[in-house]
This record gives sequence, structure tokens and C-alpha cells, in this order.
Amino acid sequence: MNSSKEPVLLKKELGLLRVYAIATGATLSSGFFLLPGLAFKEAGPAIVLSYILAVVPLIPAMFSMVELATAMPRAGGAYFFLDRSMGPLVGTIGGVGTWLALMLKTAFALIGMGAYIRIYFPEMPIVPAAAVLAILFSGANLLGAKKTGSVQIFLVCGLLAILCWFIGSGVTKVEPAHFSDFFSVGFNSILGTAGLVYISYVGVTKVASVAEEVKDPERNLPLGVFLSVLTSVVVYGLGTYVMVGVVAPEKLSGDLTPVASCAEILAGSWGVGLVTISALFAFSAVANAGILSASRYPLAMSRDHLIPGYFKKFNKRGTPSAGIYATLAVILVVIFAFDPMKIAKLASAFQLLLFAMICMAVIVMRESGLESYDSGYRSPFYPWMQLLGIVIPGAIIMEMGPLPVVFSFGLVAVGAAWYFYYARTRVIRHGAIFHLFERFGHQRSEGLDRELRGFLKDRGLREDDPYDEVIASASLIDLDESISFEELTDRASELLAERLPTSAKEIAEGFLQGTRVGATPVSSGAALPHLRLNIQSKPLLVIVRSGPGLHIQVPSLDYSETYEELVYALFFLVSPEDEAAKHLRILAELAKHIDRDDFMSDWHAAADGLELKESLLREERMLRLELSRSTKSETLIGYALRDLRLPAGSLIALVGKGNENIIPDGNTVLEEGDHLCIIGNSKSIQELQERYAGPKEPAEVD
Repeated sequence: MNSSKEPVLLKKELGLLRVYAIATGATLSSGFFLLPGLAFKEAGPAIVLSYILAVVPLIPAMFSMVELATAMPRAGGAYFFLDRSMGPLVGTIGGVGTWLALMLKTAFALIGMGAYIRIYFPEMPIVPAAAVLAILFSGANLLGAKKTGSVQIFLVCGLLAILCWFIGSGVTKVEPAHFSDFFSVGFNSILGTAGLVYISYVGVTKVASVAEEVKDPERNLPLGVFLSVLTSVVVYGLGTYVMVGVVAPEKLSGDLTPVASCAEILAGSWGVGLVTISALFAFSAVANAGILSASRYPLAMSRDHLIPGYFKKFNKRGTPSAGIYATLAVILVVIFAFDPMKIAKLASAFQLLLFAMICMAVIVMRESGLESYDSGYRSPFYPWMQLLGIVIPGAIIMEMGPLPVVFSFGLVAVGAAWYFYYARTRVIRHGAIFHLFERFGHQRSEGLDRELRGFLKDRGLREDDPYDEVIASASLIDLDESISFEELTDRASELLAERLPTSAKEIAEGFLQGTRVGATPVSSGAALPHLRLNIQSKPLLVIVRSGPGLHIQVPSLDYSETYEELVYALFFLVSPEDEAAKHLRILAELAKHIDRDDFMSDWHAAADGLELKESLLREERMLRLELSRSTKSETLIGYALRDLRLPAGSLIALVGKGNENIIPDGNTVLEEGDHLCIIGNSKSIQELQERYAGPKEPAEVD
């Protein structure tokens, strides 16, 4: 459950608005303010279609990336997903390549930012200006993800406001004649240009690399990404339509500031000033988000021993400073070594290859049969969506010309060379693909299964998981004498058999077999025997406290020997066979409580079963009340539970009457001195707190 070798995790500081701002800010930049002029040179007025087509290969990758990120919310994004699905060799290739692709994208944005600054400072050289900006944004990233996200919100809100004006003013002044030769360049050029501008959208998935820092990733990651993609498609489609329709073709072709050229026609010099501000907002946002995302790749790869441990270093603000410095250094090299067109094409090509690999990763994870692969979002139309996401990028890459293809496979070679030269002897880890092999009689990796279960503990329960109800309705055994684990298992199984359509013998054998093969987590003085049965039932639990402790035999990781563990808390959990993910999430939540530093002292100090159960319930979903005529709870005294009108989503789970704790029913009458344990959602608990907790309000005097 707990390990001293677990990495220090980044703080969860990013809510939905920050996720949306990072994804959108990383997308609406070069693709809108710099690329349209370069793309028009390739495809003419059909760039509008190229921009629409460019989002198609993103859709399978987007769905796949979000699924993987909600299952494995860790820093490193694409690297982490590829490593855990297909092993460290593929992970190294994906990590090195993605890190470089992100930095190419960031460098491209910085060069675009320099181009817009030159509108007002024509003597300023673009490349040195971009280098200075890279240093400034790296400094901002050293302050932490929360502050970076706050900056993004400001930048994106300002950007979208100005773009709404730009599009709204422009659609009324479009010249239809500018679209007369729409298909004259041929479909191959249109498709090739889609590959060029594809980089405009890839920023939307950058947020996956900071999934570890996202609050409630199962909700905020999918929603933030999908809203960002919708925003981007609308802005790119309408924005390029306005640029092509307003700016003369000879002016637009090759123009590095096409939005400014269009705004000048729409509103003169003040229009140029306005869109220049929006361009600076956009390029600032993508540079900010790009460095934020890229710097997490060295951190994640260093954690996994694929690159030196130096990159795991954090500064006093909790940011991966070593990764930020390394990212800055490479961006500076890229800025001075490449021109904008080459940067865009090279970054787009590898990103296409990477997204095809991400789609493959989803297939591997799903087909591996790992029950602990429990994503909060499931990609639709599986596996056809993923197969489409593998085929389409390959077709677009082949249309982009030989250099991007050579560059992409060059990155594959560099990543593979680094793995065999440096990482192979330092890594003892396999991906989910080994579980896929195991289905055909080959090997598997238990380490990955343990790691995925760790993600379940980090993410917590889902809204409809019946964890609190399972704890509240659990049977209790409080032992004062020493007995064997086998004897205790028989007693717990008898209690469960009273509530299940199966025999105590079958239940006991399931628990013991799981323990013999190492499936029972044992740590910190606690054990969690568990099994799933082919039954129709809710999850059921027996909680055991052993005062003197009891010994349990645990096999070593390689099963070569067994050793004894002394445990004082045991939790026998039974769930239906078809609820594997829910079963594992309940186990993970139990493990989270057991891992608290003060858990075992509270466990031994608990006066009765009510206090034992309360130590396992979630504070924000539980309310303890002692009924007294001197408090607001007086209004409950004398009523049967069936007559109470509690807020929706709440339940009186336990009632302590003197020395007896009961699971109440509708006929239970509440009396003064009763102790109530009420469970529910956070909203209903808050309402009950206000209604019944605290001293009774004094009566009004006329």
C-alpha cells in the first residue's frame, strides 16, 4: 500500500477552467496567427478545408489520450502511457520524441510572437527576441502550475474576446471571388497542407502531460479537452474563412502576420493593434503551456530511470526545475537552428506518429485484460476509433514529403539508441502488452498491475461507488484472544454467508486461496483479503479488529518463500464478479485510510464498533451527532426513522444506543443520548450540519 520508493507527486492545483485554458491556450497560437499565410502558399483558398480536415486525425488521438489520462493520471502524458502499455523501449521513443516535438511547437510560437512584435519594432531581429521570451516564460513556469494556470486564464479570456471581434467584423466583408479557385491545387496539396496545419490542434492534448496536477481528472480532463477542441475548430474554421475572404491572395501568400493584415483592412491601425495584442496573448499562452507540459517529460522519465535522476529535482515551490531548465536549453537551440516552416512540418510529422501510437496503446490496455485499468472516460466506437487513429496519421505523413518522414523515424532511432545504450540495464519493468502476451501463453508483468491499483487509490472513489454504505453495513468482529488467520477467515465467511447465496466454505476457500497466491494486500499492520463471486449482490464487508494481533503468511514478490506479518486490522471484502473496477476502487479507498499515519493509533483507541467504522468513513461525507435536548438535534428525539425527512442523498447508517451499535431500519426510534452516524453526499451533509449540529438557538422573547 505504502512505499518509501513512491515518487514525490506534484500538487493537484488545476481545476476545469485552468485545464481548458491550458489546452486552448496551447492550441490557438501559431496555427491561427502565423501558419495561414504559409498554408495559403501551399493550398490557396482551400486552407479552410485543410484546417477542418486537420482536426480529423486528432479526434481518435484525443479520445484515446483522455481515456489513458483518466486511467493513469501521472506527469509525462504520452511517454507515460506508451511506457506502461508497450514497455520502456516504446516509452523511451515516445518520451524523447514528444519532448522534442513539444519544444519545436513552443519554439515555433515564440518565433511567431517575435514576428508580431516586429510590427511595432521593425528593427528588432525575430530570433533573439524569441530567445529572450523563452527565458521569461521558463522563469514564469518555475513559480508553479497553479500560477501558470492563472496566467493562462487571463491570456485565453483576452484572446477569445478579441477573436470574437475579429471574426464578427470579418464575416460581413468576405469577398466570394477569393474562393473561386478553391480546388485548383488538387486534393493531395490540400491533404499535405492539412498535415502542415495539424500542429495547430495538437496543443489541446498537452494538458495530458500535467494530468497528475489536475483536480478530479475523471471529470475535468475530458470536459476541458472537449470544450477546447470545440472552441479551436470554430475559431480556425471561421478565422481562416475571414482571412481568405478579406485579404488579397498575393498579400496572404507567405504572410507571417496574416491576422494583422486582415485586421488592417477591417479596422485600420487600431485593428492591427488589437490583433497584435491578441497574438501576443496567444503566443504567450502556448509558450507558457508548452514549457509547462514539456518540462514534465524529463521528470516522468527520470522517475522511471530512463534518464539521469537529476531531472527529478524540484525547487522550493514544488516545480520540476531541472526539467524546465533542460527544456529551455533545447528550445534555445531549436530557435537558432530552424526556420518556421521546417519547425512546423517536423513537429507535425512526429506528433502524427505519436498519436497513432497512443491509439495503439488504448487497444493494448483494453485487450490486456487488466482489471485495474479503470479509466474514468472510455473512448467511443472502440476499436474502430483507434484503428482509424492509426491509419489516418500514416496517410498524412506520407503526403508531407520525405524530410518529415525521415525526421520522424530519426527520432524513433534516437529514442531506441538511448534505451539500449543507457536505460535497458536500469529498468526492470514491462508494459500491459505482456498481459496481452499472457493471454496467448507468454509472460505478464505484476508490477504494472500494482501500479495501476496505486492510481485507483490516488484518484479516489466515483460518485456512485457505495463505499460508505459498505462500511456502514459491515459486520464486525472484535477479538481479544489470539486465533489463526484460517480460524478468523472461517468466522468472517460465516457472517458473509448469512447475507449471500453461497456457502461459508466456498467463501473461506476463496479468501485463503487469494492469500496463498499473494493477492491479499498486507501492510502497515492491516490486511485486505478479498474475492469476487458470481453472485447478484452489493459489495459486502467484514471488519476485524484483533487486539493482540494475528499472524498472516505472505508470499514474497518472486513467490520463492513466505514470511509472516503481524496484523491488527483485517477487511474481508466480497463483490460481484462483474464489478471488478468498483471492487478495486473500494479496496483502494480502504488502503488510503489504512495508510494514514494516525490510522493504527485511532484503530486501537476506538471505544466501540461505531468508532471503528467512523475511522474508515470519509470526513466530507459523514456527520456524527449525539442527540441531546440542549442542541439542535433535539428535533430528532422520539421519531422513528421512517418519519424523518432527511435531505436527498443522506442516510442514518449507524445508531449507537448505550453500549450497542445497530444498523437501523425504518422502525428504529431515536432517543436522547443516541449517537448517530449519518452518511451522504457533501451537499446533504452540509445541510444536515446546519440543521442539527450545534447548540439549540434560544427562544425568541416577545
